[in-house]
Amino acid sequence: MEIDAPVVADGPELYRITRDSAVLDVNSSYAYLLWCRDFAQTSAVARIDGAVVGFVTGYIRPDAPDTLVVWQIAVDASQRGGGVAGRLLGHLVDRVQPRGIRYLETTITADNEASIKLFTALARNRATEIERSELFTADLFPDAHLGEDLYRIGPFAAAPATTAATDR
Repeated sequence: MEIDAPVVADGPELYRITRDSAVLDVNSSYAYLLWCRDFAQTSAVARIDGAVVGFVTGYIRPDAPDTLVVWQIAVDASQRGGGVAGRLLGHLVDRVQPRGIRYLETTITADNEASIKLFTALARNRATEIERSELFTADLFPDAHLGEDLYRIGPFAAAPATTAATDR
């Protein structure tokens, strides 16, 4: 498996994996194309034999330039349970730390046990703290969306001396 930054041509696969997950909020196909173009340096894709099998999308918070926000993370059904999501997150954190990133934030619904375990494991593996707080209550959403809790992980230790372009 190789992990690297996405390219625009990966957008349709990110859309497909999200749609097929049946649990993530599906953005427009256009949004995934933009994401792969405009936020490639703060996102990552996992490939097996050139095919995208997982991704993580993120961005640096404009008002907190030491914080990476993870927007979505998803793995193709054929690869779930094999550690792909954890490797994607670890690769992305390693890649953005030299840019001064010390914290990671993400939002998770209270019923998403898999994501809670994934991000808790990241904090444990990085020997850092994880804090949970209420961020967006269900009443803020105009549809039947559950509330989203904020998970904040960090501070991360000093950036590694070098980072790999791919994770094999």
